[in-house]
Amino acid sequence: MNDKKLMKWILFILLLPLTLAYFSGDRFRYPCQDPSNWDKDICKLPYCDVTRTCPEHIFKGQNDPRLGPGGNKPLAQNTPTVPVTGANCK
Repeated sequence: MNDKKLMKWILFILLLPLTLAYFSGDRFRYPCQDPSNWDKDICKLPYCDVTRTCPEHIFKGQNDPRLGPGGNKPLAQNTPTVPVTGANCK
């Protein structure tokens, strides 16, 4: 009897995450991650700049998703613009 009960719990624990993932649908952490919102006011300056949820902020350092899969223009650069030479560099 206990083996059947244990198997039911194991099956439930294994199927619960799969069921939640299957029925969760497309969800985005920020509204501006959703491509359907990119033309709305909430994803345009100055509204999104206050919360730093503009597409430029969310996709920082990555390829611009608005250009499609072949787009190679980055939204923002993560590399610092500090010169390499300095007082301690030789």
